[in-house]
Amino acid sequence: MTVTGADIVELDRIAVREAVRVVDLAGDADWGRDTPCAGWTLRRLVAHMAAQHHGFAAAARGAGQEAERRREPADMDDPAGAHRAAAADVLGAFGEPGVEQREFVLPELGGSFPGRIAVGFHFVDYVVHAWDVAAALGAAVELPDEVLGAALAVARRVPTDPARRGPGFAFAPVVRGPEGAGPLEETLRLLGRTPEVWTKRD
Repeated sequence: MTVTGADIVELDRIAVREAVRVVDLAGDADWGRDTPCAGWTLRRLVAHMAAQHHGFAAAARGAGQEAERRREPADMDDPAGAHRAAAADVLGAFGEPGVEQREFVLPELGGSFPGRIAVGFHFVDYVVHAWDVAAALGAAVELPDEVLGAALAVARRVPTDPARRGPGFAFAPVVRGPEGAGPLEETLRLLGRTPEVWTKRD
């Protein structure tokens, strides 16, 4: 699930920074908004994002098996601040020398993975989660073509077996759409999103 020839750490950094930007757009009245993640408010989605960042940072540093490193923050009075701190944690961990060659233990994904593949998992998640947040807020994500193309390349490698999609799994079932969709829309559909439902909202 790697992106051939791409600097996956740099691509991930761009996606994470965009996720930080869109989370920071939220005001006090926005945290109860619905999101494309079924049943999750924006506050809950951002808590999940913070937990993921800390969990991947721990995995990069050899502590991925420690469950407490993957828990959602107990204090979500300032969701954007909690997310910002978590994003700094994962970017710092991924920026350490040799991270792509390390073994990441990721229990929620079923085991251990080479660093380059693990960073790829995180990368495509944060392209999608940046969109999730932006969609909930009626905003747009701002990601360069190279990032969107690389995210699509990763998304196309995610198993589509219905037995491994849906509640309890990382992604919802694939959503079919029109031919010729752009790379972001195709990525979203491959990972279980229905973009047109959210583009019609304010």
